[in-house]
Amino acid sequence: MKLDKPVTGGPCWTELGTSDLAGAKQFYEGLFGWRAETDPRQEAGGYTVAHLGDAAVAALTPLYQEGQPVAWNVSFAVPDADAAAEQVTQAGGTVLVGPMDVFDVGRFAVAVDPTGAVFQLWQARSFPGAGLLNAPGALGWVELMTRAPERAVEFYTTVFGWTVNASEHYTQWGIAGDDFGGMMDMDDKFPHEVPAHWLPYFAVVDVGATAGDAAGAGGTVLMEPTSMPNGRGLAMLRDPQGAVFGVYHEPPQP
Repeated sequence: MKLDKPVTGGPCWTELGTSDLAGAKQFYEGLFGWRAETDPRQEAGGYTVAHLGDAAVAALTPLYQEGQPVAWNVSFAVPDADAAAEQVTQAGGTVLVGPMDVFDVGRFAVAVDPTGAVFQLWQARSFPGAGLLNAPGALGWVELMTRAPERAVEFYTTVFGWTVNASEHYTQWGIAGDDFGGMMDMDDKFPHEVPAHWLPYFAVVDVGATAGDAAGAGGTVLMEPTSMPNGRGLAMLRDPQGAVFGVYHEPPQP
C-alpha cells in the first residue's frame, strides 16, 4: 500500500464482526500486539477499538444482526456519506444500512456492490479512521474477491474514481496511481457458497512467523506463506471464530 493515512476514496478503517469478542481480542492482541479498548457506553454495543501505541488501527465488534457472518469489513473514506450512498445506488449497488450518524465521530453507511461484496462508507467528523496504515500490525492492503471483475471495475471507478493498474494476472486499485489494494477473480477453486467479499491484509514483519503464531493460537493457515517478486510475501489466515484475513510483507522501498 502506498498510503500511510486515510485519503478520500481510499480504505480508512477495518472492523471485525465476531461471535466471541473476548476470544477475538485475545487472539489479535497476541498476533499483532494490539491494545483493545471496549467503549463502556451501553449505546456503543460493545464496540472495541484496537490500538498500536496511540494509533487506532482496527475495530472488533459483537454480531449486531441475526445471520450476520463472522467476517472482517472494510470502510472507504468519503466526504459526504449521503452523496456517496446515492452514487452507489446509481452505479448499480445497494445501500443496506444508513447513512446514519455515529455519535459525533462520523457518518457511515453499509453497501453491497453489484457483484455481491459488502463494504462501508465513512464520512469522518472527529474520527478520521486508522491512525496508522501500512505499518506492522496495521492495515496494509485490501483485496476484492469477486466473480465479476469487469463489473467491479466499472462500479468502483464510477463511485470512488479509483485508478486501475491491471496486468494479465492481477488488478490493482489506486488513488491517483497510489495503489492501496487489488482484485482477485474467484474462479472454480473457490467454493460456490463463498460470496464476493472484501479482504483486509495486515502488514507484518515476518509472514511465516505470523502464520505460525496464528496457528499456535487456535487459528488456521488457509494459504501457506508465499513469496512474491521484489521480496513481498503473503499468507491467508482464519481466526478461531472463523473470520478470514491476510497478512502481508513488503520490504522498504529504496
